[in-house]
Amino acid sequence: MRITAESLSWSVAGAPVIRGVSLDITSGETVGLIGPNGSGKSSLLRCLAGLRAPDAGTVRYDGVPLDGWSPRRIARHLAFVEQHSGADSDLRVADVVGLGRTAYRDRWRGPDATDRAVVAAALEHVGLTALAGRSWKALSGGERQRVHIARALAQRPYALLLDEPCNHLDVKHQLELMRFLAGTPQTVLVALHDLSLAARHCDRLLLLHHGRLIAAGPPAAVLTAERLAAVFEVDAELTADSLGHPLVAYRGPIDATTPSHRPTL
Repeated sequence: MRITAESLSWSVAGAPVIRGVSLDITSGETVGLIGPNGSGKSSLLRCLAGLRAPDAGTVRYDGVPLDGWSPRRIARHLAFVEQHSGADSDLRVADVVGLGRTAYRDRWRGPDATDRAVVAAALEHVGLTALAGRSWKALSGGERQRVHIARALAQRPYALLLDEPCNHLDVKHQLELMRFLAGTPQTVLVALHDLSLAARHCDRLLLLHHGRLIAAGPPAAVLTAERLAAVFEVDAELTADSLGHPLVAYRGPIDATTPSHRPTL
C-alpha cells in the first residue's frame, strides 16, 4: 500500500507542529522516521493514521484520500502502534491481541477459528506464545510493547505505522522487531531514536526538524555529520558496518552556548 501526504500541516493552540510535510512511501517499503524530541514525529504519524485531522493538506492510501474513512475501514487497511498505552486491564494477553480482530467481526459475534489462528500467529511473530494466557497486568513494559505490536499484526493491515516501538525493548527484541519490519511485505513507517538501527534496517529515512521534512532518502544520504550536528546538536562520526550500512558514533553534545560550533542546515 502506497502512503502519500501533500503539504500536511497541523497546529496546537496556533503553534505549528507539522509544517507543510509532503512524502511518498511506496508499497512494501520500510521507512524510518527520525528527528529529535519535539520535531513532530508522533504528530505526523497520528495524522497519517487518521487519528488527528490535519489543518491543511491531504493523506492518501493508494491514491484514495483518508479523510472520511470510517474507523473500521482504517483498521482494515492500517495499524498504528503508539509509543505509550494504557496499562490497567484484567484481560489475558491473547484477548488484548484479539482486539486487533474487532474490525473483522460483527458487533455481537465472538472470535471464530480464523480470529484465533490470526492471534496465535501474531503472538508467535513477537515471541509471546507462551504468555498467551497470562494477565496483561503481570507483563513487563517490554512484553506489553510486544503485545501491542502483535495486536497491530492481528489486524492484518496493508500498512504499519509505529511510534518508537523499540523504546521498552531489550537489544535482542529490538533487533528481532526491526528485522521483522524490514522483511514484511507490508508498508512500514517507523519512528526511531536509534539512528544506527534505523540505518541498518530501513530502505529510506525521513528526517524531521521543527515540524519540517528536511531530508529524505537512503540512510547514507540522510545521515551526515553536518546534518547530525545541525539537527541533533551532537558531534558524530559516520562509519559503515560490514554490509555498508551507516554507523553513528557520538563524540558528545555540541555546546549550545557556542553557536559558531553549530552548523546550519
